[in-house]
Formats: sequence, C-alpha cells, structure tokens
Amino acid sequence: MAQIIKTTHRATGFTLIELMVVCVIVAILAAIAVPAYSRYIQRGNLVEGTQALSQYRVQMEQYYQDNHTYSSAGTTCGTALPTLVNFVMTCATANTGQTFTATATGQAQLPNTFVYTIDQANNQSSQVPTGWSTQSSSSTGWIVR
Repeated sequence: MAQIIKTTHRATGFTLIELMVVCVIVAILAAIAVPAYSRYIQRGNLVEGTQALSQYRVQMEQYYQDNHTYSSAGTTCGTALPTLVNFVMTCATANTGQTFTATATGQAQLPNTFVYTIDQANNQSSQVPTGWSTQSSSSTGWIVR
C-alpha cells in the first residue's frame, strides 16, 4: 500500500499590515530624531560665534594697550573683524574710542535670530529664537542651549 504524503505549502513573507506598521514606526522615530538632530547641529554652529567674539575681545584689549583707544578712525574698531561661516560680525566704538561693542549675528544655517554681543567690560548678551533656554551658560554668559 502506497502512502500518500500530503504537503502543504505555506506562503512566506510579510503582509501588507505588517509593512504598514513598520512604516508608521519608522515615521514616528524620524519625526522625533530629525528635529533633535537639527538642534544639535545648531548648537554646534553657535560655538563659532561665541569663540570668535571672545577672541576678538582679546585682540581689542591688545589694541587698546598699544593705542589707548579701541577705534582706529572715528567709530571703526581697531582690529579687523574675522570672517565667519555661520555669523556676520560687526563692531562699533563709542565714548571717543573708550568703549566698544562687538556683535555676531547668525547667517547661513543659523537664523538671524541668533545674536551675541560682547563689550570692553566683557558684558555678554544673547538674543536667541523662541523656545531656547533663558538661562546662560555658567562659563560664558551666552545662551547656547
């Protein structure tokens, strides 16, 4: 007597519902990760402006030690402004060259709502977009988070 072997073939693969669930999960993770990564990149770009301002203040103090004024002609600051990628720097003097204010304003990848300033007394101030922290970094006085 011959035995008949019955084999059943079960379909393999993923159902449409399973694929849709995976797509939804990936979309949710992307919706969370992309904004967080964008802010991380912005915070990294802020360092360029704050470091340039700190360095510029040192150069201005050296200029003042040599010339007894911060200005070179009228309201022009005594040292050349650095060229930055993410910020535009400006400088203005006042009180017949006895005070100065240097400003770094965001450009390129940073919105122009990022504005950092420093003066001859090392007073530092920040203007940042809505939603950023209102507390300054303990080491600098500038808002960077």
